[in-house]
Amino acid sequence: MQNHNSAVRQNQALAEKSGEFLIGGELPVTRLGFGAMRITGDGVWGEPANRAEAVRVLRRAVKLGVTFIDTADSYGPDVSEEIIAEALHPYPPGLVIATKGGLVRPGPNQWVENGKPEHLRSALEGSLRRLRLGRIDLYQLHRIDPKVPAEDQLGTLRDLQAQGKIKHIGLSEVSVRQIQHARTIVSIVSVQNRYSVTDRSSEGVLEYCEKEKIGFIPWFPLAAGRVSGQESPISRVAAKWKATPSQVALAWLLARSHVILPIPGTSRVDHLEENVAASELKIDSSKMQELNRMAHAS
Repeated sequence: MQNHNSAVRQNQALAEKSGEFLIGGELPVTRLGFGAMRITGDGVWGEPANRAEAVRVLRRAVKLGVTFIDTADSYGPDVSEEIIAEALHPYPPGLVIATKGGLVRPGPNQWVENGKPEHLRSALEGSLRRLRLGRIDLYQLHRIDPKVPAEDQLGTLRDLQAQGKIKHIGLSEVSVRQIQHARTIVSIVSVQNRYSVTDRSSEGVLEYCEKEKIGFIPWFPLAAGRVSGQESPISRVAAKWKATPSQVALAWLLARSHVILPIPGTSRVDHLEENVAASELKIDSSKMQELNRMAHAS
């Protein structure tokens, strides 16, 4: 694989090479998107260390052809959505911003479910205001709150959808059974679960999404050090393929299933460009088998 910087210079719309997915069968996005959790402070709390760089990252992502940005009201909280609007509003045609509600933040690295209908309505209104939107194209229930009937949580989102404030509805960190139940209440177009080349715990959910043509958005797609560590088997494969471990991990996700929409996040432009360049790395069946063997050995 050529040096990612030269690749970026040669093709400003590099993300388009990752392919396209139709959310809800109608909303086109580049399969390689951008996750905006990391443009906040430590512990996903407060302002980023370098807000100007966060703005540059978002603007560069769009210039590289990324048309899918994923965020949440709990990132900061509020900070990620505010920076997205600062950097990109008025939004270019075709840019899809997905956000989430259903978690509250008592402090850094602390996350608490709140699926009460009044909270979800307030969370959505806050996201609309911060993002400067009249409608959220994809609104995801960040977690199903076990303390509140799922019918109440999903019914609230269904009502907000009927009011025109939500276009499509997705779920996060759910089982197949939870997805099936949710779909008896409202149409579900996406699922966001933790998944990577080294973490296959949501394999059954991915297979269900494939069968039902539901977008599968893997969070933590690079699995931190398990992918990028110098001693990891994936690092050794990446060196042989003249790519970075992160690029290999992202290319594997793109090759694994046509419904997968990876959303790697970063707070630095150089890391963003490296990740987007993964769109050029194609993994054939023999490479897929080799990488699967390496991943299982890690």
